[in-house]
Amino acid sequence: MSTYVFKAIDLAGVKASGEIEADSKQAVSEQLRARGLIVLDIGSKYRSREIELSFMKHVKPTELAVFARQLATMIASGLSILRALYVLEEQTESKFLKETIIAVRKDVEAGLPLSAAMARHPKVFNPLFVAMTEAGETGGVLEGTLGRVADQLEQDASLRRQIKSAMVYPVLVMTVAVVVMLLLVAFLVPVFENVFKEFGGHLPPTTQICVDMSKAVTGYWWAIIFGTAAVVTAFVKWKSSKRGRPQWDRFRLRIPMKIGTIVQQVAIARWSRTLASLVSAGVPLLQALEITGRTGGNVVVEKAMDGVIASVKRGGTIAAPLAQESIFPSMVTHMVGVGEETGALDSMLDKVADFYEDQVAASVKALTSIMEPIMIMVIGAMVGFIVISMYLPLLEVYNHVE
Repeated sequence: MSTYVFKAIDLAGVKASGEIEADSKQAVSEQLRARGLIVLDIGSKYRSREIELSFMKHVKPTELAVFARQLATMIASGLSILRALYVLEEQTESKFLKETIIAVRKDVEAGLPLSAAMARHPKVFNPLFVAMTEAGETGGVLEGTLGRVADQLEQDASLRRQIKSAMVYPVLVMTVAVVVMLLLVAFLVPVFENVFKEFGGHLPPTTQICVDMSKAVTGYWWAIIFGTAAVVTAFVKWKSSKRGRPQWDRFRLRIPMKIGTIVQQVAIARWSRTLASLVSAGVPLLQALEITGRTGGNVVVEKAMDGVIASVKRGGTIAAPLAQESIFPSMVTHMVGVGEETGALDSMLDKVADFYEDQVAASVKALTSIMEPIMIMVIGAMVGFIVISMYLPLLEVYNHVE
């Protein structure tokens, strides 16, 4: 048996809490119902004793999209939520997702709504997923909202794949270039250095730079590795900190060579698609705006949503405060305004998302075409600098001999 803590209320609305020893959460729920209590929450008392490497656990967006799609299909086919969860936990290959589904199923068996059970696992089910599930439960259209969640996750995963696939080639080329340069500096330069010592004299400045680089790479490689790791760790911590995240998000929007433009287009596409999904699912507008800001992936969008929420609370429109934010182009504000006036806000936002997802694909393709010649020039300059630096002393010796 395990010890469980519970929160409940009786028929008069009086709150009750305590501990019960039972074999499962379902058994606890049955005991509480036998006592005339309505279950609010049930949890394991000793859950904190479990040691888990939480940073190693994650669920891919595609896996979550498949889960949402399958759950929607089974509910539409007439299966109960519990039966559908039983089937999914048997079919799911991801160990972490399977553990999460089992925990959600046990909470549902204990009497919690599906959305409340999902909300207890924020690393798997984000606020968007939970809010749309809750709206579907309230409106009796759970299968429809889950299908919409699956569409949203698939679109977001497709957007990420476009960007990642476009970055594979530049990253691979630059990695090979850095490796080649390190090999030249570590193995070729020392050979030439021994030759230079036989001739004596002073080395040209560029050659001396290469020799110093070679000594640093071969003699202090450990310091370079630890220094690089320290810089990367410090950057990651700063980027995720309360002070650093806003600075990083604003900086990304100003990066030249179309990179900032792509960041802006991705943010707008994600914002439009998320808000459209929430509005179409029947989520209250203020809650939808708040969730959209938190899941937008950019602090600038989140701050913009604060102004929009304040405007809506005053009885104003969404489009007016958006027009004052530089991250939202005029086309977006005009289409949002038309959607508000015609009562078709969700369809207009879907059109905005479709447009900017196409723009992301075009911008990524243009960025790749720009980066290819730049990378060739950079690689040529790096190798050329080393080769010329190594041959300069030989040319000087040859001139002296003549």
